[in-house]
Amino acid sequence: MIENNIISVYQSGFRKGQSTATSLLTTTNSWLINMDSGLINGVVFLDLCKAFDTIDHEILMNKLYLYGVKGPALRWFKSYLMHREQVCKIDNTISTPKNIKCGVPQGSNLEPLLFLLYINDLPNCLVNSVPAMFADDTNITISAKNAEDFEEKFNNELSNVHNWLLANKLTVNADKSEHMLIGSR
Repeated sequence: MIENNIISVYQSGFRKGQSTATSLLTTTNSWLINMDSGLINGVVFLDLCKAFDTIDHEILMNKLYLYGVKGPALRWFKSYLMHREQVCKIDNTISTPKNIKCGVPQGSNLEPLLFLLYINDLPNCLVNSVPAMFADDTNITISAKNAEDFEEKFNNELSNVHNWLLANKLTVNADKSEHMLIGSR
């Protein structure tokens, strides 16, 4: 994935030499450059609900295929993710097994990589903004010369993100998502 530059340049999570600070510095630098150019910045901070637990296996398999994972490797991933069951144990009582229909195995070394590949194409849906991603936390910066232009770009980008989320069966956690305007006096 690293050698072939498959992971989006906008993703800082789970990557060597990258951190939340990398993402923050890149984003704040772009805001300052925009303000120096007389632009207003609008930022949407998105947090996905149970992101690692809601990854759709079929969608992930299709994405892996598109990234070049084929043949025995793809079959291995399918076997690793699909047809799994889980139970819940409280004291000495064990629940009836339930099929796991989505999500990646928690605590595994592959969990972060599979998640990054799943959301890797989010930046492709954006037309008038720049994302900064750290695992399941994403901020999207929209810049414009005036309020009317900003409002149009902002609404279009939110619509694009909404459509991407629907297509990928993901949900935004509204309680943890925010927006703000950033500009000079």
